[in-house]
Amino acid sequence: MRIPVPTIAIPVVVALLYLLVPGVRERPWTPLRVTGAMIAFTSYVLLGVAAKQLGESLSVRAEARKLVTHGLYSRIRNPIYVFAELMLVGVILALHLYWLFAIVPALIAIQAVQARREAKVLENAFGQAYLDYRKGTWF
Repeated sequence: MRIPVPTIAIPVVVALLYLLVPGVRERPWTPLRVTGAMIAFTSYVLLGVAAKQLGESLSVRAEARKLVTHGLYSRIRNPIYVFAELMLVGVILALHLYWLFAIVPALIAIQAVQARREAKVLENAFGQAYLDYRKGTWF
C-alpha cells in the first residue's frame, strides 16, 4: 500500500515549525496549547480516515470515479477539507503561530471554490443520486 505524501509531509512540517521557529519550543504548554495539539492530532487522524475511505476516488483534480457515501462521507461531503482546516487551526494554537490565522480565510475560500467544482463534476456524473446524497450531508 502506497502512503500518500501529505500523510508524511504534515507531521514533518509541524515538527520543523516546532523545532525551527524561534521561541516556539520555549513557550509553556498551557491548556490552550494542549487543546490545539489535541485538535491538530485528532483532525490529522480523521483526515487520514477520510482519505482512506475515499480510496481510489482520491485525486487532486475533480473527477467522478465513484460516489463515496459511507463513513465520514455519510455526514460531511468534504471531510478532507474540514479536517485540514481544523488541523491547521490546532497547529496554530499549539505552536502559538497566531499570525497564520491570516491565511485561514483564503484557504477556506480556495476549498469552497474547489468543493463547488467537485460538486458540479459529481452532479454531472451521478445526477439524482448525488443530489439526494447532498441533501443529507454538510459542506
